[in-house]
Amino acid sequence: MIDNIAYTPAYRGSKDFTQHQVPTANANGLSAAADDYMERGIDLNEQLIMNKPATFFFRMNGNAMTEAGIHSGDVLIVDRSVAIASGKIIAAVVNGELLVRRLQLNFNHATLLAENSRYASIEITEFSEQYIWGVVTCVIHILEKGLLSGGTVGKTNSNNKKGIHY
Repeated sequence: MIDNIAYTPAYRGSKDFTQHQVPTANANGLSAAADDYMERGIDLNEQLIMNKPATFFFRMNGNAMTEAGIHSGDVLIVDRSVAIASGKIIAAVVNGELLVRRLQLNFNHATLLAENSRYASIEITEFSEQYIWGVVTCVIHILEKGLLSGGTVGKTNSNNKKGIHY
């Protein structure tokens, strides 16, 4: 990469690279002054979605997975192309109810484990209606609760005070 920059007739900047080719920032290096104004923003789709046609977004509604860091209101990124394995957090439909649980596979049965002691484990039997929707790959935890209810955050109200407005 450095050889290409050093021997080209004109410096072209760093825009020839994608986010995945530049995993970390080098805060110590020198760069062209124009690069400060040409930086490409972080594309969350590029960073968080591995297989776009097989990826879905869900909003968590419940507290069954709080000890795994998934809270009510969080946005879950679920990828249907990721291989299902024991220990992964999955989204599944069991007896008509959409659930997010940790999958535990044993020799002859499967169990859906909640990451909250107030919720019981769910044994998957051959008689239960179940469908594993996909594997949860990312959790987006919303800190500004105004984003959940559709309010605007940071704008001034009639009293000239910043905050969450509805």
